[in-house]
Amino acid sequence: MPGGRSLRFWACGAAPFEELENDLRGGALSLFVDAKQSRGVTIEVSAEWCRWLARHRNALRGVYMLTGSPFVQITAKLVRNFGELGDLMRIYTDPEAFEQALAVELERARR
Repeated sequence: MPGGRSLRFWACGAAPFEELENDLRGGALSLFVDAKQSRGVTIEVSAEWCRWLARHRNALRGVYMLTGSPFVQITAKLVRNFGELGDLMRIYTDPEAFEQALAVELERARR
């Protein structure tokens, strides 16, 4: 995808944030997070993501998150609220709707 890249990570720490920081140097980006396999998130990890997203919300076109468990969905809503992301962050429980949003963004990026 022009101006885009797919990242996969399973551990947290600084590595995902460093990769995303590098990507932001190229301009605003849309972040798609497929967390459908996750069954839980620690408070520390969700707090890290909340701080990072809040700090960079002006450089994000959107944050799209697919959740697979009610607990992860609640955690994502807390991140959205405490990070003051509002409509910038969309939370999906339907994989088809998430894939559709991704397809729309990929098409937009090709133009």
